[in-house]
Amino acid sequence: MKHLLLVMLGGGIGAGGRHLFGLVALRLLGGGFPFGTLGVNVVGSLVMGLFIGWMAKTDMGGLQDLRYFFATGLLGGFTTFSSFSLDTVFLWERGDTVLALAYVALSVALSIAAVFAGLMLMRQILS
Repeated sequence: MKHLLLVMLGGGIGAGGRHLFGLVALRLLGGGFPFGTLGVNVVGSLVMGLFIGWMAKTDMGGLQDLRYFFATGLLGGFTTFSSFSLDTVFLWERGDTVLALAYVALSVALSIAAVFAGLMLMRQILS
């Protein structure tokens, strides 16, 4: 039960952060492309890589609660692959096929690259 509450608390905070990030992106970059969703997926993936890289180099004793709160909850609430899928469908349905395909490619490639970057950065910091 404790782990569920940690995930729920982190998820609520992450979802609030995603909402604020999206509002800022919309205000700064406009609504023609889902920059907010792309941004949270890339930033969230980078932070996930940093966090898991740090966790791998740290004694796991007592830190499992932090992983539930931060990785599963906060980052799970912050990143938005369900929103990503919906944004892709909207772009496709409005006839922006090339933009939809570019969005999918950018989201996947940049998010995976961000996890690698986070892991590599944390490994260098901790070595």
